[in-house]
Amino acid sequence: MAVNINHQKHLAARRSARLRRQKRGRKKIFGYPERPRLVVTRSARHMVAQVIDDVAGVTLVSASTMEKDVRALDGDKKAKAARVGELVGRRAKDAGIEQVVFDRAGNQYHGRVAAVADGARRAGLSL
Repeated sequence: MAVNINHQKHLAARRSARLRRQKRGRKKIFGYPERPRLVVTRSARHMVAQVIDDVAGVTLVSASTMEKDVRALDGDKKAKAARVGELVGRRAKDAGIEQVVFDRAGNQYHGRVAAVADGARRAGLSL
C-alpha cells in the first residue's frame, strides 16, 4: 500500500497548528492549588481528562475512556466523553476540588471536548 506524501504533510500541518494553538492558550491558563487546570486530551478513539496542579507539577485526579467501566458503556464516543467528564468531576469533588480552569489543549470547544466539560459541570465542578 503506497503512502500518500501529501496526506502525511497535511496531517503534520494539522498537528503543528494544534500545538501552536495549545501553546498560545498555555500562556494564559495555569493551574493553582486552589483552582487547578482540567486538561482534555483527545485522540481519534479516546479521551483523557486530568486535573493538574501546575505549581507542584502533579496530576490530582484523572479519568479516561480506557477505563473498564467506560469501555463497557454503550453509545458513541461523545457519550463516553461525557461519562469521562462526570468521572473526573466526581473524583475532583471527592478530592476537595470545587473549581478548575478548563484547558482544551488547542482543540475546538465542540463535540467530545465540550461533552467532557458538560459532564464535569453535571458532576458539580465549576469551570
